[in-house]
Amino acid sequence: MSLKSTNDVDPIKNERTGNVREVGSQAIWSLSSCKPGVDQLRDDRADTYWQSDGQLPHLVNIQFQRKTTISDIYIYTDYKLDESYTPSRISIRVGTHFNDLQEIEVGCTYPIKDIRDKPIRVFMIQIAVTSNHQNGRDTHMRQIKIHSPIENASIPIENYMNFSTVEFQQHATIR
Repeated sequence: MSLKSTNDVDPIKNERTGNVREVGSQAIWSLSSCKPGVDQLRDDRADTYWQSDGQLPHLVNIQFQRKTTISDIYIYTDYKLDESYTPSRISIRVGTHFNDLQEIEVGCTYPIKDIRDKPIRVFMIQIAVTSNHQNGRDTHMRQIKIHSPIENASIPIENYMNFSTVEFQQHATIR
């Protein structure tokens, strides 16, 4: 099932073009409450979800073992199915650990950039649901994708075929 938001952003399409890669699998995920849990956020299915339990804010903590470049965070929710469980305000915080998190976005696509409009490098991301539609208490999140840009695009082979000597030119083709 393809995951699309209201403005037709498709994170899977971005992965297939080769411009980004999904790096959520390289992280350690933890939730403020669990009923069910991380497996439902990461299973690539729109019909499963994580349901929080308890008081707001509901937290999703994503910790990387090494500093990771992040360009986009995709959060899939569905108001038609979840109604009062749908987040209405989400805060995204980044840093190196729990004690130095800084809020970068409040708002289901979040382009993550620094002041120079470049992707940021982080050890930790915290997604906090601070309020729900219709003043709901618990929340449903269906999918979260974390994208990192692919830095070194492949170099076309044509760039290597412009040999200037006869000796190199005779080895430029494959028999």
